[in-house]
Amino acid sequence: MQVPTSVKRFAMDRALDFTLKDARRNLPRLMRAVDIFEGPDTPRTFGSQRSMIRRVINDPTNNMHQLMMRVIDEVDHDQLKTVFSNFFVNAILNGWNRQNDLREKYDCNIPWAILLDPTSACNKHCVGCWAAEYGHSLNLSFDDIDSIITQGKALGVYLYIYTGGEPLVRKDDLIRICEKHSDCVFLSFTNGSLLDDAFADEMLRVKNFVPAFSLEGNREVTDSRRGEGAYDEVVAAIERLRKRHLLFGFSCCYTSENLESITSEEFFDQMVAWGAMFVWYFHYMPVGVNAEPKLMPTPEQRELIYHRIREYRNTKAIFGMDFQNDGQYIKGCVAGGRRYLHINANGDVEPCVFIHYSDTNIHEKTLLEALQDPLFKAYHAGQPFNDNHLRPCPMLENPELLRDIVKESGAHSTDLEAEESVDHLCDKCEEYAKNWQPTADDLWAKYPPWWLKGNDESKVVQRQKSPYEQGMSMSAPCYSCVLSGVCKHDRGENCRGLSTRSALGAGLGLVAGIAATAALVRHRHRK
Repeated sequence: MQVPTSVKRFAMDRALDFTLKDARRNLPRLMRAVDIFEGPDTPRTFGSQRSMIRRVINDPTNNMHQLMMRVIDEVDHDQLKTVFSNFFVNAILNGWNRQNDLREKYDCNIPWAILLDPTSACNKHCVGCWAAEYGHSLNLSFDDIDSIITQGKALGVYLYIYTGGEPLVRKDDLIRICEKHSDCVFLSFTNGSLLDDAFADEMLRVKNFVPAFSLEGNREVTDSRRGEGAYDEVVAAIERLRKRHLLFGFSCCYTSENLESITSEEFFDQMVAWGAMFVWYFHYMPVGVNAEPKLMPTPEQRELIYHRIREYRNTKAIFGMDFQNDGQYIKGCVAGGRRYLHINANGDVEPCVFIHYSDTNIHEKTLLEALQDPLFKAYHAGQPFNDNHLRPCPMLENPELLRDIVKESGAHSTDLEAEESVDHLCDKCEEYAKNWQPTADDLWAKYPPWWLKGNDESKVVQRQKSPYEQGMSMSAPCYSCVLSGVCKHDRGENCRGLSTRSALGAGLGLVAGIAATAALVRHRHRK
């Protein structure tokens, strides 16, 4: 039976209200109620998932327990409820089902998130930044952004991410968008220099805008790339948000030059001390005619990052994501509308924020029409681009594929400052791809994901564990299956991702029932 959105939201709100009153006391109580309802730990009663959740809830030394408590203790509870409802109910539980229906209906990719550039303008000119190549004269109007989001919601998309340019150049319009689309979550990459007290107050009011600050690690390295004073501007913006208990994170681009600073344990600990809840790591991409290929990490450096971020994800009270090295969790490339697409400030619909080629424009076609055009259909037909998901990108690790896709689809360069041919771009990636392949294949052979097709339960536990996995449960679900509701790994009813998704639905129903019963009891007591 399909649970109505209003019931899901009611269940979430009541569960959060109950938890937030006294999380350390009420979370174990809520889990005990679920355990009583479900019975002993068995595969049929989602025992492994409940056991994992139980360990996190009951172990104060667990880094995910510490992160959970940090979120509850440090983030404004009204914002927390807004983001939680918009993200989990709208973007995941409701949005994903809508996207799957449309993927099947139209035989094309439907994104889970949309990245868009409100403006090409930026008050910085950071060394190696692809956005700096875009120029400073173009903007998506308020009506353009409103139309993109309206169309996106019709496709089931409730998560929008602002890139640029510097998005906060358009901060008044961004707040208006937050107001009009209060059922969405808006994340914005920002250099932080324009986040003043007035805007922080507006963020607290609308509650669905979350910034991710761009840093390079310590002050010296950050200022050398972003300009003198850039580090202190971010620190000042952080203090404004902390005074208002607002949610934020970081966005970090690792290069051959800043790797030690940006992935050091000291920097991770500093992000936690500042109050950040998440950090996104991005691999430097040699996009733009003047981009420097020498800034791409060496194979040894990238392998170091692979291990280091996984280690910190298992030990630090902050959630770290590695856009390039986490491909195994999402079965490779997520661009081309498979999980996201990008719209630049000119309205060009691009498959990826790093792939500046397009065959359609949002001013001429709808989002759905763009997803059915040759460029996006080529992505849909080709994904995953490599069976080794540590080599996911059709540009960086498989440059011969992007050459063919762009040429065969008739896509053109969308670089707004100086057009770059696909051959010029891919030539810069050839040597990198060749050098990375042996390391990637070695890592894939040593640490294959447990869901790898052909593996069964007995084989999975025999595989070699990576350093970050020591002591971790092998029963963690595949989050691609959790989100999609469809097992991609031929595991059928044994798929833990599907059982976890079912558990989420059952949990919502249980919480709704508990909340409704409690409300009824209180009502009768008042009488």
